[in-house]
Amino acid sequence: MKACINGRQIAYSDEGQGPAIVLIHGFPLSRAMWTPQIEALASAGYRVVAPDLAGFGESECGDEPYSMDRLADDVAQLMLHLGIGRAVVGGMSMGGYVLLNLLERHPKRIAGAAFLVTRCTADDDAGREKRNSMAQAVRQGRRHDVIDAFIQLVFAPSTLEQNPTLVDQVRGIMEQSSDEGLIGALHAMRDRPDYSSRLGDFPVPALVVGATEDRAVPPETIPAFTKGLPAGRSCMIDGAGHMANLEQPEAFNQCLLDFLKLF
Repeated sequence: MKACINGRQIAYSDEGQGPAIVLIHGFPLSRAMWTPQIEALASAGYRVVAPDLAGFGESECGDEPYSMDRLADDVAQLMLHLGIGRAVVGGMSMGGYVLLNLLERHPKRIAGAAFLVTRCTADDDAGREKRNSMAQAVRQGRRHDVIDAFIQLVFAPSTLEQNPTLVDQVRGIMEQSSDEGLIGALHAMRDRPDYSSRLGDFPVPALVVGATEDRAVPPETIPAFTKGLPAGRSCMIDGAGHMANLEQPEAFNQCLLDFLKLF
């Protein structure tokens, strides 16, 4: 499905009936990453909405410069378009940065927050320079270098060795991203603020999910994130890397379902 959101076509999935949960994908992915969660949560009695962020999947880029404000505004406007006043919102990696922006700027839309293998901190100088280098690589026609780097980063070593079908599936999702989306999102992530000292401002029930073999968001970062939230809890996925929702979908889904029982 598609809708005109803030002047551009945004694609989304909308499955199931019941309390709404919105799932925001990571970089450089699309809503296709959420297939196991959409199926499980819809079957459990929830309405699951998963958008493609601008420039990813089937969504248009538009002409407006990229920022976390813009990406968050698209999600908030899509919720309004779909008649969803409040929802539990889950964000994976980059999607978690969008979720933090929503909590800051659209708090009335958020009934609960699920931070899924993501960070509350900003990039350091080395991280910002890496974003710049990746954006330059895309400009120079080397987008495959960026995708190859992320493929190596987002999986547990055992997944890379033992599940080439899943690795190829995720690579296919990444390949659908537009150059404009890749560059714009890299800049938006580079420029995002640090929320680590502001987590106390977000009193909604919150879940922080980590993975034992995540090399993008190491598991040791999870406790401080959880403790900073007034109503935070954590869930750790064993035997998974950054793509925990696809590497260990049953365990990941159970974390979400246990959290959703609060609502």
